[in-house]
Amino acid sequence: MRILVTGAAGMLGSDLIPYLRTRGHEVTGVDLEVDIREPGPIDARVAEIAPAAIIHAAAWTDVDGAESNEAAAAAVNADGARNVARAAARAGAALVYVSTDYVFDGTSDRDYTEDDATAPIGAYGRTKRVGEVASLEEHPGGVRIARTAWLYGAHGRNFVDTMLRLGRERDVVQVVADQIGSPTWTRDLAPALETLIELQPGVYHTTGGGSVTWAGFAEAIFAEAGIECRVEHVTTAEFGRPAPRPARSVLAVTRPGAPRLRSWREALRNYLKETA
Repeated sequence: MRILVTGAAGMLGSDLIPYLRTRGHEVTGVDLEVDIREPGPIDARVAEIAPAAIIHAAAWTDVDGAESNEAAAAAVNADGARNVARAAARAGAALVYVSTDYVFDGTSDRDYTEDDATAPIGAYGRTKRVGEVASLEEHPGGVRIARTAWLYGAHGRNFVDTMLRLGRERDVVQVVADQIGSPTWTRDLAPALETLIELQPGVYHTTGGGSVTWAGFAEAIFAEAGIECRVEHVTTAEFGRPAPRPARSVLAVTRPGAPRLRSWREALRNYLKETA
């Protein structure tokens, strides 16, 4: 299959493209050289490639930066998503749009299903939700929305690598203990996104199995890596980040045939072995 991947140089794209090629797909990756904030560049590239499917992984992912510059984040996450979806519709290509758990407010006491009402509390989540809606408007019947969470991978800045560095430098690190989610390795997400191409259009949840707090995740990282560093549990308020985050954004997988990722702890163990 001929597949176009946006965000090719990003953490997800850097794992996704090699994986798709090992599966025999003809893959073209685009990144900042194709400005998705305007329709012309992506229209031209899609027309040139004529892909059967597009995986839209390009995004503004700086959560705190989005809070102080929502217009810039929206230009990528909302306008960009609309432009990519419109181009996909014109080409008759299946579209997988990578979204986020931050479209939810995090106040539910149960895991969020694909049909639960969204209510983002920060700029990043708002812009990604607008991107979801825009994709569905521009390419009705052709979009698979893949909500994921807490991504980490070998080709970008991420929580796991940050904890490994800090744990080797310090005896104690402070980590938020009142946010709960599902860590997801980009290498595990890649096959799930491929699977979605062949599934019915709709909303899918694609995160690592199980859930943990950020503090618990840090403790697991140190335990698996054999690092002696104590995690001091702090609240979100005490940590003092600019953007609000959902307190509990665990995503349930309820769609028939939807890909289910392995447990976050098993994935972490394999990530650490491969990147040691």
